[in-house]
Amino acid sequence: LRGAKKAAAVRITDRQASALKSQPDTPQGRRDALLMCLLLDHGLRVGEVAGLKVSDLDLKAGVMTLYRPKVDLLQTHKLTADTLRAAHAYFDVRHVPEEPDAPLLCGSWKGGSLRDTGMSERAITQRVKVLGEAAGLEGLSGHDCRHYWATYWAGRVNPFQLKQAGGWTSMATVDRYVEASQ
Repeated sequence: LRGAKKAAAVRITDRQASALKSQPDTPQGRRDALLMCLLLDHGLRVGEVAGLKVSDLDLKAGVMTLYRPKVDLLQTHKLTADTLRAAHAYFDVRHVPEEPDAPLLCGSWKGGSLRDTGMSERAITQRVKVLGEAAGLEGLSGHDCRHYWATYWAGRVNPFQLKQAGGWTSMATVDRYVEASQ
């Protein structure tokens, strides 16, 4: 069923998260490293990642501006060190079009070379699953990465900060992650 939720999130350890963010030094590998950093370090939804444009990352300032369509919210996030490193590496191999509205993450061909077109939500979902399997995580989804991020931060920041950072409208959602972190 499309949209059906799993009974439980796939649990990701810190070691596995690190492995997911450490991809081969190829154009596709650099793209995948940035993809996993956006999911694991920033808790973005798959649709939010798919919607990112080249101009949404400001590497000099170390920030990302993103639109959260689910809650109609525009936010700015400070990039983590891993995300900033992955973004610099990715932009070293990615042909950046002149249009700032070009998709941030390029799709790839079966051989691993990057396309000029962006990654769809379906392509991101499939790629996360493949990368998860390579890291020993069966059935990994983008939402599992968001769960990892939220659970990690739930015990480290004020719940209202987590609510704002995660783009949630309800504290009930945040409460679930706080409980899971304990």
